[in-house]
Amino acid sequence: MEHQLLCCEVETIRRAYPDTNLLNDRVLRAMLKTEETCAPSVSYFKCVQREIVPSMRKIVATWMLEVCEEQKCEEEVFPLAMNYLDRFLSLEPLKKSRLQLLGATCMFVASKMKETIPLTAEKLCIYTDNSIRPEELLQMELLLVNKLKWNLAAMTPHDFIEHFLSCYRTTHFLSRVIKCDPDCLRACQEQIEALLESSLRQAQQNIDPKATEEEGEVEEEAGLACTPTDVRDVDI
Repeated sequence: MEHQLLCCEVETIRRAYPDTNLLNDRVLRAMLKTEETCAPSVSYFKCVQREIVPSMRKIVATWMLEVCEEQKCEEEVFPLAMNYLDRFLSLEPLKKSRLQLLGATCMFVASKMKETIPLTAEKLCIYTDNSIRPEELLQMELLLVNKLKWNLAAMTPHDFIEHFLSCYRTTHFLSRVIKCDPDCLRACQEQIEALLESSLRQAQQNIDPKATEEEGEVEEEAGLACTPTDVRDVDI
């Protein structure tokens, strides 16, 4: 009987430990400011493109996603490639016959930005059934980065996920510290927001003497619930 060796080891992906300094509010504000400079035009189908329609964009986006999944690309590659594609289409008219070439080029550049081993031009040409040549892809790459003014470190919705999740984890951490249910903690937060909003309206009324009709509502909202869960009665 022949003996066979079976290797059950799975290659692990080595990643750096999460840095909490990258999840503070200052970084988030900088990301939001950067996002504004990298946002594509929402109306380029009407203002810029003559042949490209939304259904064509959907087809090429589906194809790009399938390529990224089959090649096991990093999660950031596909949204970044779509950002490049939309920004290019916002600036330059394109023939529909060259849309797949643009999609392949966007994946090519995005993989260089996010992957340790980026996709090759030859491999991407195979996914197009060799309808494009590597030389065409490299020429399109040069046109793409020039049109984007080499602003390739774009912010995508994927980049904000960790910030949202960190806020969620903070809520559960605080709930464990004060021995309080997370829902109750969120209710306290809503009470604080309502109190601040009513205080702001009251301050605006003091500035504007004409706004006296809502005075009763302000007093009613200022007198929030006096239950044991009232944030003003919580002694931490």
